Amino acid sequence: FLRVGTIAVAAAVAPGFVTGALANQFDPADPFPIEPADLSKIDPEFYRQIVPFHEAEWPGTIIVDTQARHLYLVLEGRRAIRYGVGVGREGFAWSGEAEVGRKKMWPKWTPPADMVARDAEAAKWANGMPGGPANPLGARALYLFQNGNDTLYRIHGTNEPMSIGKRASSGCI
Repeated sequence: FLRVGTIAVAAAVAPGFVTGALANQFDPADPFPIEPADLSKIDPEFYRQIVPFHEAEWPGTIIVDTQARHLYLVLEGRRAIRYGVGVGREGFAWSGEAEVGRKKMWPKWTPPADMVARDAEAAKWANGMPGGPANPLGARALYLFQNGNDTLYRIHGTNEPMSIGKRASSGCI
């Protein structure tokens, strides 16, 4: 499990920080219009939905169940919004508690040095890939920090909806 602290996360879901096709609905100045995802490529188990949530967490807290590949945004009234997510493949998973140290719209992606060393496609972007529809971080990213330090893990969008529900990433959610 990954538990992301409450206070910093609550602001992350405010209008103007919505992912996917809804992003442009709330921010007409968004530079990259996004088409809705083809839901036929996503298992219905991973569709966004409101579900009962009986854990003792404050509203605004994000819980990631890496085994089930679900992210829960805790709401009031013992409910949560459940999202399907892709998680780290074998050897790249992470667990623990973190806080959102930074939020970014259309983030720049800079692959870590170990990814650059093992992946020729990532090596092309060793100095960073600008934000945009081709960027693997998608439209928005939450940067996870522990003790004031960037963990290098992110909760972010995707330009590959078929990865939702899979263990395929290099550790990000």
